[in-house]
Amino acid sequence: MSSFPWISPLLQGFGMGAGLIMAIGAQNAHVLRAGLRRHHVALTVAACIVVDVLAIAAGVAGMGALIQRHPALLALARWGGVAFLAWYGWGAARRALRNDAALLAYGGRTAPPTRRAALAAVLAVSLLNPHMYLDTVVLLGALGGQQPAGMQWWFAAGAAAASTVWFVALGCGAQLLAPWFARPRAWRVLDALVAAVMGALALTLAFAPLAASAPSA
Repeated sequence: MSSFPWISPLLQGFGMGAGLIMAIGAQNAHVLRAGLRRHHVALTVAACIVVDVLAIAAGVAGMGALIQRHPALLALARWGGVAFLAWYGWGAARRALRNDAALLAYGGRTAPPTRRAALAAVLAVSLLNPHMYLDTVVLLGALGGQQPAGMQWWFAAGAAAASTVWFVALGCGAQLLAPWFARPRAWRVLDALVAAVMGALALTLAFAPLAASAPSA
């Protein structure tokens, strides 16, 4: 037996968490935009980390299993998520098509949001994001629940570490790309890409099978 039995679930949690969080989605797009504009980057990153860590903990503690056992909750997450992704994608598409779509990284034409507004925006994007519930709470919660007794929270710690590393890297890395996004065309390309991805995610979520797990007898 290994002298450090917690290493395996910790690494499993980190790998699964990284695989899920690194996919392009509304939350990552929001952090990327905040980093490129250099608007409250630390606050945005910290809020995303806190929300993700709480969601992972809730899933491992049993909320994921609770959602799986209630088809109405799964349906709410699905169709609420479809509506949110469609709305977010539509906003990106409108920005991509506007003549003055550039929101320059060095201030530009738009005043930076207040800290309260920035916090409200990132919380909305995080808490309304369907993948937070379907992936972070349900999927990671189910995988964490399969760990040996006493190892579930090491799995959760690994997943939380992956979220922390990713959001810090995304927020800091985006700031390094800010000079390139001083050109309006770069913002239009980014917004067009975000709109396409959000539309694809909305369609995938709408038509993918989403069956609740039947409770054990």
